[in-house]
Amino acid sequence: MDCPDCGAPTVAFSVPPALCDHAPDDAAAAAICTDCLAVTAATDPADDPAFDAVSDAFPTGPAAVPTALFLGLIRSLAVNREAIGTLVERIERAGADPFLVTDRLAADPDLSPAVDLDRRRHQLEQLL
Repeated sequence: MDCPDCGAPTVAFSVPPALCDHAPDDAAAAAICTDCLAVTAATDPADDPAFDAVSDAFPTGPAAVPTALFLGLIRSLAVNREAIGTLVERIERAGADPFLVTDRLAADPDLSPAVDLDRRRHQLEQLL
């Protein structure tokens, strides 16, 4: 599946039932773009999604899915404030630092995020 926003490849993944409320269209599967980091609903998730195709800075293990969903929601901080807070807590409990991940993704020269990650990081710190 290619990104509907930029046409780049995506990484499809299953969304755990506890996080479906934070997925696009409340879907049980989503996909993150390997270039612009847009997150969309998906129908055919990978059994073992290769999040490293997004970036070497992308977390693995239990922090990967909440991080992908978090990145999909930061386009609209005000509307998604509660969900973002929930996902940040989930990412931290999984052993990753969502702010550090955001910094590293912003610095990745192979990415072209649709959102200014540096600016969003600053806004996130104020919001949370």
